[in-house]
Amino acid sequence: MKISRNIMLAMLCVVSLLQSSLLYADDMYRLHYGDTVFVSVWGEDTLQKEVRVLPDGSVTFPLAGRVDVVNETTTEAQKRITEKLKAYLKDPQVTVVVTMIEGNRAYVIGKVLKSGPILLSGPTTVLQALSQAGGFDRFADLSGIKVLRNVDGKPSVLPVHYDRLIHGASLDSNVVLQPSDTILVP
Repeated sequence: MKISRNIMLAMLCVVSLLQSSLLYADDMYRLHYGDTVFVSVWGEDTLQKEVRVLPDGSVTFPLAGRVDVVNETTTEAQKRITEKLKAYLKDPQVTVVVTMIEGNRAYVIGKVLKSGPILLSGPTTVLQALSQAGGFDRFADLSGIKVLRNVDGKPSVLPVHYDRLIHGASLDSNVVLQPSDTILVP
């Protein structure tokens, strides 16, 4: 009996630690278009729902209606939903948890072995994304690699000095990718 009780206590400690690290990770992550979150209101069984961040950057939740959440942490989204629910509930206790990261993608196209989307599950540099793409095919022009990025709605081009980068120079061209960036390998 004591052994099973000790095992249960140990498991509860592990679960608590994992949960706190997940909450920390959730609070560091910013929501993107296409992500899915689980929203729940404590004590309100009918107000527990998994919702997707829509192309307009919002989620729709019962009573709260449309709430803009794109580029916000789960804590910020939680506060926005809480404010909207205060019109209907006294002191609502809202929890927002990321359940699926779908909108946080960059793309690698051109003369790589595996072109396509790259999931940005954390800070990801150009070199890391190129590695995920399987490296270059034999016809790749390594001097012409570029990152295509939209900055405030305007397209911009960031050159990647690959030859210098792999020799320890031009480290600033190994940029951290942002959602929707495209790495072009001619």
